[in-house]
Order: sequence, then structure tokens, then C-alpha cells
Amino acid sequence: MVYDILKYTALGLSLLGILFVLLILSDYLFGIDLILFTAYFVLFIIVSSVFYFGIKNMIGNKSSLMNTLKGIGSFLLLFIICFIIASGEETLMREGKILSATSSKLIGAALFMFYSLIIIASGSMLFFGFKNRK
Repeated sequence: MVYDILKYTALGLSLLGILFVLLILSDYLFGIDLILFTAYFVLFIIVSSVFYFGIKNMIGNKSSLMNTLKGIGSFLLLFIICFIIASGEETLMREGKILSATSSKLIGAALFMFYSLIIIASGSMLFFGFKNRK
């Protein structure tokens, strides 16, 4: 049943896309707005279905739930460590606004976290690349 609904929805959105492209080709610029609206609608459907089925699968499988919680916990632990390492100071910006010390510290923590995740990903790829060599 869900498959049939998705199949007909995809068919209808495809036909709408073709119609909107024909509108654009016939010099009606209103078709661009319609294509963007359709693209946002399709993106909403995709993101909401990924969240729905991901959470449904995660709740239904206890080991998957534990693995997800471990991943989220390690991600939060890494962020806390990066937040402690980062330093923040008030900074005068170009528009005359002031960047607070907390905001500066959050930006520094995000940069440290980004660099840490790059190092962790590269290290794991190298480790498993050498480990799986025959």
C-alpha cells in the first residue's frame, strides 16, 4: 500500500516537473518558482521519510539503538573536550557589533571538533586500509 502511494506520488511529481520545465522553456518565469517549490516539497518528503524510517528501525532494534546512543555519546564527549580546550575572547566585528566570548569559544570548539573528526576519519581509513591488505 505504501509502495503504491509512493509510486503514484513520484509519478505525479515527475509530471509536474515536466510541466514546469515546459513553462520555463515557453518564457514563463513563474515556472522557476514552481520548480523550486516542488524541489522543496520533494526534499521535505525525503528528509521526513528518512527520519521516520530511521527512528522506526532504531527503536525496533535494540542493538541499533545502543550503537546510535554510543555514537551520539562519543560525539557529545568529543564536543565537550573541544569546548574545554577552546579559548574565547570578545572580538569587535566589522559592522561595529561585538562577538561575545561564549560565541567565540563555540566557534573555536567547532573548529577543533572539525579538525578532530578529520584526524579520526583519516586515521581509521588508514588503519583499516592497512589491516585489510592481503
